[in-house]
Amino acid sequence: MPDTGRKPRDVANSFVDPIPRNMTQQIEKVVAQVGNIILGKEAQIRLAIACLLARGHLLIEDIPGVGKTMLAHALATSLGLDFQRIQFTSDLLPADIIGVSIYNRETSGFQFHAGPIFNQVILADEVNRATPKAQSALLEAMEEHQVTTEGETRRLPQPFFVIATQNPSYQVGTFPLPESQLDRFLMRIQLGYPDSDAERALLQGEDRRDLLAVLKPCMDAQELMGLQHRAQQVHTSSALLDYVQALVNHTRRTADYVIGLSPRAALAVLHAARAWALMSGRGHVVPEDVQAVLPGVVGHRLVPAGEVSRVNGADIAAHLVKQVAIP
Repeated sequence: MPDTGRKPRDVANSFVDPIPRNMTQQIEKVVAQVGNIILGKEAQIRLAIACLLARGHLLIEDIPGVGKTMLAHALATSLGLDFQRIQFTSDLLPADIIGVSIYNRETSGFQFHAGPIFNQVILADEVNRATPKAQSALLEAMEEHQVTTEGETRRLPQPFFVIATQNPSYQVGTFPLPESQLDRFLMRIQLGYPDSDAERALLQGEDRRDLLAVLKPCMDAQELMGLQHRAQQVHTSSALLDYVQALVNHTRRTADYVIGLSPRAALAVLHAARAWALMSGRGHVVPEDVQAVLPGVVGHRLVPAGEVSRVNGADIAAHLVKQVAIP
């Protein structure tokens, strides 16, 4: 989050219900437990949890071997949710994700066999190694929480999250995600290399896969949905909405970006900021909450005009915050 030189404003909001302490304690347990698996990445873990509390989908983009898959698995286990990993490859078919109907000789009819998409947390591993046809099988599921196959619509379990990992587009064997699918992800985060202390602890400690095998849930699905519902109730003042609109409108008016942020992106910023405020124990959103989630929300939606090299989401967000004053 950019350093604005100010502390978050704790304005008097007597009409705002405070966040129960047990809620923030539950969240901190999840942060601590996942942090024991993914060392030195607390900021990214908090962003990932905020994304899930905001009922969004998460894209984790980085080079192989930095813990993307392990982070997804640790989050699902800590949140007490059913988990299914789908390895995306160039020969993956939509039916491999959604499921298929098979003729049953005993009933003389076709019986639908559900695919791995019918789980609460889906890890779409290396999602950009599959063809666009297979990638598109996720679109309806991510947006509508349902899938339609053979003329019948089937609801997905609740809560439903897609956590996708993606290799950088410059690596061999990748198919870039179309903008319409990128926009389905509320956040994109990057893990990066660990610092020297975290890497030393990783080298000297137990195998992370062994630790992952003994993780226990810190909450269940009903408690998580309760947190999601409470996040929706976090108060946003008119002044805060003015700030969000000012940020969004700036991207549409300036020539700094190829295309400005959409209304869906504006909602994503707001929902993520509410979740961040909840995690901070506040019943209202402050501008610093918006700035904290901005890199994850806009980094994959804004493309700097004339930029040919890869751009970090934090740099994009920092430039945007610098250009737009807080009302």
